[in-house]
Amino acid sequence: MALHGGPLNPLASELAELVADALAAAEDARRRGFLTAPGELPLPEGPGPSDAVAPGAAASGWSALAVEARAADRNGARELQRVREELGDCRRCSLCQGRRTLVFGVGNPEADLVVMGEAPGDLEDRQGEPFVGPSGQMLDKMLQHVLGLERSESYLLNLVKCRPPKNRHPLPDEVEACRPFLEAQLQAIRPKLVLVLGAVAYQALFRTDTAISGVRGRWQDYQGIPVMPTFHPAYLLRNPAEKRHTFADLKMVRQRYDELSRS
Repeated sequence: MALHGGPLNPLASELAELVADALAAAEDARRRGFLTAPGELPLPEGPGPSDAVAPGAAASGWSALAVEARAADRNGARELQRVREELGDCRRCSLCQGRRTLVFGVGNPEADLVVMGEAPGDLEDRQGEPFVGPSGQMLDKMLQHVLGLERSESYLLNLVKCRPPKNRHPLPDEVEACRPFLEAQLQAIRPKLVLVLGAVAYQALFRTDTAISGVRGRWQDYQGIPVMPTFHPAYLLRNPAEKRHTFADLKMVRQRYDELSRS
Protein backbone atom coordinates (compact mmCIF):
# COMPACT_ATOMS: atom_id res chain seq x y z
CA MET A 1 0.00 0.00 0.00
CA ALA A 2 1.32 3.50 -0.82
CA LEU A 3 0.42 7.06 0.12
CA HIS A 4 0.53 9.68 -2.71
CA GLY A 5 2.47 7.23 -4.85
CA GLY A 6 5.26 6.59 -2.32
CA PRO A 7 5.84 4.20 0.59
CA LEU A 8 4.17 4.78 3.93
CA ASN A 9 6.26 6.79 6.39
CA PRO A 10 6.88 5.07 9.79
CA LEU A 11 4.07 6.97 11.57
CA ALA A 12 1.53 6.22 8.86
CA SER A 13 2.63 2.60 8.78
CA GLU A 14 2.18 2.27 12.53
CA LEU A 15 -1.25 3.90 12.32
CA ALA A 16 -2.28 1.52 9.55
CA GLU A 17 -1.18 -1.43 11.66
CA LEU A 18 -3.17 -0.18 14.67
CA VAL A 19 -6.27 0.30 12.52
CA ALA A 20 -5.87 -3.20 11.08
CA ASP A 21 -5.54 -4.67 14.61
CA ALA A 22 -8.64 -2.81 15.76
CA LEU A 23 -10.67 -3.97 12.77
CA ALA A 24 -9.52 -7.55 13.30
CA ALA A 25 -10.50 -7.44 16.98
CA ALA A 26 -13.90 -5.95 16.11
CA GLU A 27 -14.51 -8.63 13.48
CA ASP A 28 -13.52 -11.34 15.94
CA ALA A 29 -15.92 -9.91 18.53
CA ARG A 30 -18.69 -9.62 15.91
CA ARG A 31 -18.25 -13.25 14.85
CA ARG A 32 -18.62 -14.32 18.46
CA GLY A 33 -21.82 -12.33 18.91
CA PHE A 34 -20.57 -9.40 20.99
CA LEU A 35 -20.81 -6.87 18.15
CA THR A 36 -23.38 -7.05 15.39
CA ALA A 37 -23.44 -5.78 11.85
CA PRO A 38 -26.45 -3.66 10.77
CA GLY A 39 -29.54 -5.84 10.61
CA GLU A 40 -27.75 -8.80 12.18
CA LEU A 41 -29.05 -10.42 15.35
CA PRO A 42 -26.56 -11.33 18.10
CA LEU A 43 -25.76 -14.96 18.62
CA PRO A 44 -27.72 -16.66 21.41
CA GLU A 45 -25.96 -16.84 24.76
CA GLY A 46 -25.44 -20.12 26.53
CA PRO A 47 -23.61 -21.42 29.58
CA GLY A 48 -19.89 -22.03 29.32
CA PRO A 49 -18.04 -25.09 30.61
CA SER A 50 -17.66 -23.57 34.08
CA ASP A 51 -21.22 -22.26 34.36
CA ALA A 52 -23.09 -25.43 35.25
CA VAL A 53 -25.70 -24.58 37.88
CA ALA A 54 -25.16 -25.96 41.37
CA PRO A 55 -27.74 -25.92 44.18
CA GLY A 56 -28.00 -22.36 45.45
CA ALA A 57 -26.04 -20.83 42.57
CA ALA A 58 -28.98 -19.26 40.74
CA ALA A 59 -30.52 -17.90 43.93
CA SER A 60 -27.26 -16.38 45.18
CA GLY A 61 -26.09 -14.98 41.84
CA TRP A 62 -22.69 -16.64 42.28
CA SER A 63 -21.23 -19.16 39.84
CA ALA A 64 -21.38 -22.85 40.73
CA LEU A 65 -17.65 -22.90 41.40
CA ALA A 66 -18.00 -19.96 43.78
CA VAL A 67 -20.86 -21.64 45.62
CA GLU A 68 -18.66 -24.69 46.16
CA ALA A 69 -15.85 -22.50 47.50
CA ARG A 70 -18.24 -20.78 49.88
CA ALA A 71 -19.67 -24.06 51.13
CA ALA A 72 -16.23 -25.48 51.96
CA ASP A 73 -14.65 -25.32 55.39
CA ARG A 74 -12.96 -21.96 56.00
CA ASN A 75 -9.46 -22.36 54.69
CA GLY A 76 -8.58 -19.70 52.15
CA ALA A 77 -5.28 -21.21 51.04
CA ARG A 78 -6.75 -24.66 50.45
CA GLU A 79 -9.78 -23.31 48.58
CA LEU A 80 -7.65 -21.04 46.39
CA GLN A 81 -5.49 -24.02 45.52
CA ARG A 82 -8.57 -26.00 44.58
CA VAL A 83 -9.79 -23.15 42.35
CA ARG A 84 -6.36 -22.93 40.74
CA GLU A 85 -6.40 -26.66 40.03
CA GLU A 86 -9.87 -26.34 38.50
CA LEU A 87 -8.59 -23.52 36.28
CA GLY A 88 -5.70 -25.73 35.15
CA ASP A 89 -3.96 -24.91 31.88
CA CYS A 90 -7.01 -22.93 30.86
CA ARG A 91 -8.22 -23.10 27.23
CA ARG A 92 -11.66 -21.59 27.81
CA CYS A 93 -11.11 -18.58 25.55
CA SER A 94 -8.72 -17.40 22.83
CA LEU A 95 -6.40 -15.57 25.26
CA CYS A 96 -4.65 -18.86 25.95
CA GLN A 97 -3.11 -18.73 22.48
CA GLY A 98 -0.81 -15.79 23.17
CA ARG A 99 -0.08 -15.91 26.88
CA ARG A 100 3.24 -16.88 28.41
CA THR A 101 1.91 -17.37 31.94
CA LEU A 102 -1.50 -17.73 33.53
CA VAL A 103 -1.59 -15.03 36.25
CA PHE A 104 -3.85 -16.34 39.02
CA GLY A 105 -3.19 -13.99 41.95
CA VAL A 106 -0.89 -13.42 44.90
CA GLY A 107 -1.08 -12.41 48.55
CA ASN A 108 -2.79 -13.37 51.78
CA PRO A 109 -5.41 -16.09 51.06
CA GLU A 110 -7.49 -14.82 53.99
CA ALA A 111 -7.02 -11.11 53.34
CA ASP A 112 -9.64 -8.57 54.36
CA LEU A 113 -8.87 -6.55 51.21
CA VAL A 114 -8.78 -7.78 47.61
CA VAL A 115 -7.28 -5.48 44.97
CA MET A 116 -8.54 -6.14 41.44
CA GLY A 117 -7.30 -5.01 38.03
CA GLU A 118 -8.46 -5.88 34.54
CA ALA A 119 -5.85 -8.21 33.01
CA PRO A 120 -2.12 -8.97 33.07
CA GLY A 121 0.24 -6.76 31.11
CA ASP A 122 3.55 -7.74 29.56
CA LEU A 123 5.54 -7.81 32.82
CA GLU A 124 2.78 -9.69 34.63
CA ASP A 125 2.63 -12.17 31.77
CA ARG A 126 6.38 -12.74 32.06
CA GLN A 127 6.57 -12.94 35.85
CA GLY A 128 3.23 -14.60 36.64
CA GLU A 129 2.28 -12.02 39.26
CA PRO A 130 -0.25 -9.15 39.06
CA PHE A 131 0.70 -5.51 39.51
CA VAL A 132 4.43 -5.50 38.87
CA GLY A 133 6.53 -2.81 37.23
CA PRO A 134 5.94 0.94 37.68
CA SER A 135 2.18 0.65 38.27
CA GLY A 136 2.78 -2.12 40.79
CA GLN A 137 5.30 0.03 42.63
CA MET A 138 2.78 2.85 42.80
CA LEU A 139 0.14 0.44 44.08
CA ASP A 140 2.52 -0.73 46.81
CA LYS A 141 3.00 2.89 47.91
CA MET A 142 -0.74 3.49 47.88
CA LEU A 143 -1.32 0.44 50.08
CA GLN A 144 1.50 1.29 52.46
CA HIS A 145 1.09 5.04 52.86
CA VAL A 146 -2.70 5.36 52.80
CA LEU A 147 -4.05 1.99 53.93
CA GLY A 148 -1.13 0.98 56.13
CA LEU A 149 -0.94 -2.42 54.43
CA GLU A 150 1.92 -4.30 52.80
CA ARG A 151 1.27 -6.01 49.48
CA SER A 152 1.48 -9.40 51.24
CA GLU A 153 -1.36 -8.45 53.62
CA SER A 154 -3.88 -8.01 50.80
CA TYR A 155 -4.70 -10.29 47.86
CA LEU A 156 -3.98 -9.03 44.34
CA LEU A 157 -5.68 -10.42 41.26
CA ASN A 158 -7.01 -9.53 37.83
CA LEU A 159 -10.47 -10.13 36.46
CA VAL A 160 -8.94 -11.88 33.43
CA LYS A 161 -6.05 -14.26 34.06
CA CYS A 162 -4.27 -14.11 30.68
CA ARG A 163 -2.75 -11.16 28.85
CA PRO A 164 -4.81 -9.88 25.91
CA PRO A 165 -2.80 -9.37 22.69
CA LYS A 166 -0.97 -6.01 22.60
CA ASN A 167 -2.62 -5.13 25.93
CA ARG A 168 -6.03 -4.53 24.35
CA HIS A 169 -9.07 -4.59 26.61
CA PRO A 170 -10.50 -8.07 27.26
CA LEU A 171 -13.55 -8.96 25.18
CA PRO A 172 -16.87 -9.85 26.84
CA ASP A 173 -16.51 -13.59 26.23
CA GLU A 174 -13.01 -13.52 27.73
CA VAL A 175 -14.32 -11.76 30.84
CA GLU A 176 -17.19 -14.21 31.21
CA ALA A 177 -14.88 -17.21 30.76
CA CYS A 178 -12.86 -15.99 33.75
CA ARG A 179 -15.75 -14.72 35.90
CA PRO A 180 -16.52 -18.06 37.63
CA PHE A 181 -12.89 -18.30 38.75
CA LEU A 182 -12.83 -14.70 39.96
CA GLU A 183 -15.98 -15.31 41.98
CA ALA A 184 -14.57 -18.55 43.37
CA GLN A 185 -11.44 -16.65 44.42
CA LEU A 186 -13.59 -14.08 46.22
CA GLN A 187 -15.58 -16.80 47.97
CA ALA A 188 -12.41 -18.63 48.98
CA ILE A 189 -10.81 -15.46 50.38
CA ARG A 190 -14.04 -13.90 51.71
CA PRO A 191 -12.67 -10.35 51.83
CA LYS A 192 -14.41 -7.57 53.71
CA LEU A 193 -13.68 -5.09 50.90
CA VAL A 194 -12.65 -5.05 47.25
CA LEU A 195 -10.69 -2.20 45.65
CA VAL A 196 -11.26 -2.14 41.87
CA LEU A 197 -8.64 -0.29 39.85
CA GLY A 198 -9.55 1.31 36.55
CA ALA A 199 -12.49 1.75 34.22
CA VAL A 200 -12.04 -1.52 32.32
CA ALA A 201 -12.04 -3.66 35.46
CA TYR A 202 -15.03 -1.82 36.93
CA GLN A 203 -17.09 -1.91 33.73
CA ALA A 204 -16.37 -5.59 33.13
CA LEU A 205 -17.08 -6.60 36.71
CA PHE A 206 -20.43 -4.81 36.85
CA ARG A 207 -21.31 -5.27 33.16
CA THR A 208 -21.78 -1.54 32.65
CA ASP A 209 -20.44 1.26 30.46
CA THR A 210 -20.46 3.84 33.27
CA ALA A 211 -17.28 5.94 33.29
CA ILE A 212 -14.92 5.42 36.23
CA SER A 213 -15.00 9.18 36.88
CA GLY A 214 -18.71 8.86 37.61
CA VAL A 215 -18.41 6.11 40.22
CA ARG A 216 -14.97 6.48 41.83
CA GLY A 217 -15.20 7.39 45.48
CA ARG A 218 -18.69 5.85 45.78
CA TRP A 219 -19.26 2.47 47.37
CA GLN A 220 -20.73 -0.21 45.11
CA ASP A 221 -22.01 -3.70 45.93
CA TYR A 222 -20.91 -6.87 44.19
CA GLN A 223 -22.82 -9.91 45.42
CA GLY A 224 -22.88 -8.50 48.96
CA ILE A 225 -19.22 -7.39 49.01
CA PRO A 226 -18.50 -3.64 49.38
CA VAL A 227 -16.51 -2.44 46.35
CA MET A 228 -14.64 0.84 45.95
CA PRO A 229 -13.76 1.75 42.35
CA THR A 230 -10.90 4.19 41.72
CA PHE A 231 -8.33 5.08 39.09
CA HIS A 232 -5.70 2.56 38.02
CA PRO A 233 -2.08 3.28 39.06
CA ALA A 234 -1.04 3.23 35.39
CA TYR A 235 -3.53 6.04 34.75
CA LEU A 236 -2.14 8.00 37.70
CA LEU A 237 1.37 7.71 36.29
CA ARG A 238 0.11 9.44 33.14
CA ASN A 239 -2.14 11.89 35.03
CA PRO A 240 -0.49 12.79 38.35
CA ALA A 241 -3.12 15.44 39.10
CA GLU A 242 -5.67 12.65 39.66
CA LYS A 243 -3.68 11.19 42.57
CA ARG A 244 -5.53 13.37 45.06
CA HIS A 245 -8.83 11.80 44.03
CA THR A 246 -7.47 8.28 44.43
CA PHE A 247 -5.95 9.09 47.81
CA ALA A 248 -9.35 10.40 48.94
CA ASP A 249 -10.95 7.14 47.76
CA LEU A 250 -8.35 5.11 49.64
CA LYS A 251 -9.00 7.07 52.82
CA MET A 252 -12.65 5.99 52.55
CA VAL A 253 -11.46 2.40 52.17
CA ARG A 254 -9.27 2.79 55.26
CA GLN A 255 -12.20 4.14 57.27
CA ARG A 256 -14.52 1.33 56.17
CA TYR A 257 -11.76 -1.22 56.74
CA ASP A 258 -11.33 -0.01 60.34
CA GLU A 259 -15.07 0.00 60.96
CA LEU A 260 -15.46 -3.59 59.74
CA SER A 261 -12.43 -4.71 61.74
CA ARG A 262 -14.04 -3.40 64.93
CA SER A 263 -17.41 -5.01 64.23
